[in-house]
Order: sequence, then C-alpha cells, then structure tokens
Amino acid sequence: MTTNVSNQSYIDSLKWETPSDAPEPNNNDQLTQEDFFALLTQQLSFQDPTKPADNDQMIAQMTSFTMADGISKLNTNFESFAASMTSNSALQASTLVGKDALVPSQELELSEGKVSKGSVAFDTAAQDVTVKIKNAAGEVVRTVNLGTHSPGTAKFEWDGKDESGNQLPPGNYEMVAEGRVADGEYTSFPTGAFVNIASVSLKGSRGLVLNTGVGAVQLNDVVEIAQG
Repeated sequence: MTTNVSNQSYIDSLKWETPSDAPEPNNNDQLTQEDFFALLTQQLSFQDPTKPADNDQMIAQMTSFTMADGISKLNTNFESFAASMTSNSALQASTLVGKDALVPSQELELSEGKVSKGSVAFDTAAQDVTVKIKNAAGEVVRTVNLGTHSPGTAKFEWDGKDESGNQLPPGNYEMVAEGRVADGEYTSFPTGAFVNIASVSLKGSRGLVLNTGVGAVQLNDVVEIAQG
C-alpha cells in the first residue's frame, strides 16, 4: 500500500505554441458530401441506358457515405468534449492549491512553524503501536506511541521536536510504524502523510498530478483532502 513518490520532469507533456511559419492544414484530400453527390451525378450521367444502376447499390453507397460522415462528425465532437473536460479539470484542480492531501508515504514533511500530520493503516488489530521518526542519517529522533488500535486508520501529529524537546530543522523525515498483532509477532504497517499541495499539473495520460514537498503525487493516490 506504500507508494514511493519522487520528483519527475514532464518535459514531453509541455505544449508550446505552433510557430507562425508552420503550414496551414490542408483538407483538400477529404471528400465532402457535395463531392459525393457530384460523383454520383457523374456516375448516373455516364451509365448505360440499357443497364441502369441498381437501386439497392445506389442506396448502399449513400448509406455508407452517410455513416462515414456521421462518424467523422462524432470524432470531432468527442475531441471538443475531451478538450472541455480537460479545461474543467484544470479549473477544479486549481482549488486544491494550498490544501493538505493525505497520501501513502514513508516520509513526513516538516515545515517551519507547522505540525506534521501522518497516519497508519491497520488491516488487523494491533497493540503497542509506535511510529519511529528518523533523520537523514537513519537515526531515530522521535518515537510516537499510538497504543492499541482496531482495523482501520489512526492519525497522529508530530510537533517537529526530538525526544529532548529540541526543535528539529525543516525537511523530510522517514517514518516507520510497527506493532504487535494477534499472534504476538511485531510487524510493520503502511503509513501516510499530509503534504501541502504547492501546485497542480495536467500530465496527459498520467492525469492530474499534485506537486508537493515529497514529490509528485497522482490525484488517484490521494486518500483525503484537508484545509492547509
């Protein structure tokens, strides 16, 4: 359940303005409805009077062209609809900037003057649950005791201080949640963190991407949105 998020560059998805000297699209090779009826008229004018065209064949030709024309218009309308949906998604996404998102993570983001919030997910009952917070050197700087919990999610807060009450510098800190399950064995549990959404990007097939202090996170990975 734990997802590692990392900063990525999405240069390939950036769309730049088309150069002014780019050639205009040429649609002269596309047959229109007027072209079809002009061809049909020519066909009728050159047919053998003793062997007139079969009505069924003419109706089949007209039906085929009508279907092809309808599919072409449907594709155009769908492209317009997709573009509209993308614009609406971007507008809705802009309302997320500045808020906190709960995402699967093994890191806690510590910001100056703010309390870091995290969560632990339990698929079974657990006892003696602790969350160990480690610095970049892998040293445990703080242990948060969560006690006993039933299956579900437990949230916790960290004030950014070590065991001696000293304020630690801002940055990302690793967290490990462990506890004792029914059989008495200690096991680790998936963790999540509330991270601030700095900006939102639309990344093509990747969908909506939230840019946070712990990297880029897809909207589908967000568990909860809270006021920042």
